[in-house]
Amino acid sequence: MTGQQQAGPAAAAAQLARAVATLRAGGVVAFPTETVYGLGADATRPEALERVYALKGRPRSHPLIVHLPDANAARAWAIAWPEGALRLAASFWPGPLTLVLPRSSIAPDAVTGGQDTVALRVPSHPVAHALLAAFGGGLAAPSANRFGRVSPTDAVHVLDELADVLEPGRDAVLEGGRSAVGVESTIVDCTGDAPRLLRPGAVGVEEIEAVTGLDVVAADPRVRAPGTLASHYAPAARVVLVAAADVVGSIGHALHPVALLAPVAVPTPEGVVRLAAPNDAADYARALYAALREADALGAGTVLAVAPDAGPLAAAVLDRLGRAAHRG
Repeated sequence: MTGQQQAGPAAAAAQLARAVATLRAGGVVAFPTETVYGLGADATRPEALERVYALKGRPRSHPLIVHLPDANAARAWAIAWPEGALRLAASFWPGPLTLVLPRSSIAPDAVTGGQDTVALRVPSHPVAHALLAAFGGGLAAPSANRFGRVSPTDAVHVLDELADVLEPGRDAVLEGGRSAVGVESTIVDCTGDAPRLLRPGAVGVEEIEAVTGLDVVAADPRVRAPGTLASHYAPAARVVLVAAADVVGSIGHALHPVALLAPVAVPTPEGVVRLAAPNDAADYARALYAALREADALGAGTVLAVAPDAGPLAAAVLDRLGRAAHRG
C-alpha cells in the first residue's frame, strides 16, 4: 500500500482504514515517522510482535519502542512518571524523543525484552498520528528494515528491505514521503534520579537539561535500548570515519570503488563517488541513510565518512556513523 501522499482524501482514508484493519487482524504496517519508517504491530499482542521480530531477524531480548497517539495515551503504559519525564513529554511530544519508564502491566515482555522498563514515544508525522489515532492504541515499531541494517527514510527503502517477506493482504506499507529528521529518536532513561541518555537524536543534551533542570548522566549499561548495539545501521560497504584533512590519504587504504559522504566544504577527490554534500548537521542527518543505501546500490567497497562537527544533530550523526563503521 503506497502512494498515500499522491492519493486524494477519500483514497487516503480508505488506505488508512485498511491499515488499521491489518493491525487489528495481527498484521504489520510499515509507516512513516519524522525520524525513520517504523514496522508497527499491536503492542499488546505478543503474537503480532513475534512476527515483527521474525520479519526483521531481530533478537527477542532487544526491546521495542511503543508509539502512541498522545501523551494521555502513553500514561497508562508506565506506573511512574517522574517530574522530569512529564516536563520532557510536555516539551517534545509529539516529536523525536523516546522516554524509558517503569513499565505497567499493559506492556508485554515481547515489547520490553523482559526488562522492568518500557520505551514510549509520540511521533509528530501526520500519517503516523492519523494511524495511531485511528487504531486507538499503542504500536510497537522498530525501524522497517532487517536488523542491524540501514534504517529506511522512505517507503521505497522499506520495500527494498522487506518486499520479499511482507505478505499482500496480511501486511501494508503506508507512504509518507521522506522522513524529515532522518535518524532515530533520542532515547532518555527517566527511571533514576537524573535523566540518562541512551541514544542521541534530534533532541540534544542541552535541551533535556534545560527542560528538566537536571544534568544528563551516562547511560546505565544494564538498561537495554533500541539501536545501541556497537554494530548497527550498517551497509554492506565498509564505512570508515575520517577527518576532512585525511580523505585523500585514506583512499589508498580503502576497498574500491570508494565513495565519500562529507559536508559540502570537503572537496571530492578524483575517482571518488560523492554520495551527499550536506550543508549542516541537520541536512547530514536527513541524507545519511539514503546515502549509505546509495553506496550499496553503486557497489562501493568503502564509504569514507567525514562527520559534521557542529549543530544539534552532530552527536546523533556521529553515533550512527560510528556504529555503521564498527565491525564486531
